[in-house]
Amino acid sequence: GSHAQLEDMAPRIVEHPTDLLVSKGEPATLSCKAEGRPAPAVEWYKDGERVETDREDPRSHRTLLPGGSLFFLRILHGRRGKPDEGVYVCVARNYLGEATSRNASLEVAGE
Repeated sequence: GSHAQLEDMAPRIVEHPTDLLVSKGEPATLSCKAEGRPAPAVEWYKDGERVETDREDPRSHRTLLPGGSLFFLRILHGRRGKPDEGVYVCVARNYLGEATSRNASLEVAGE
């Protein structure tokens, strides 16, 4: 019989991150799931800057989960700054194009 050829597809975001309010020191997950063929690579941006995860820095407290979600071991928040607070988007790319998720803001709950 004829075999249906699977066509490559540009990425699309099937699960978007949602706004989070997290207590400092708690873990948090920003969801993102993308489909595409070939399977798209996912990157995260915070306030327009690429988010470094443990793929770049093994000591990072941020992990890119296999499905594309961004997991924080604990939300960092100190007197000198709020490195995790901001607006995040997830971007999925393959050779056919890219898809960007909705914005999700991560806020650290007051002391």
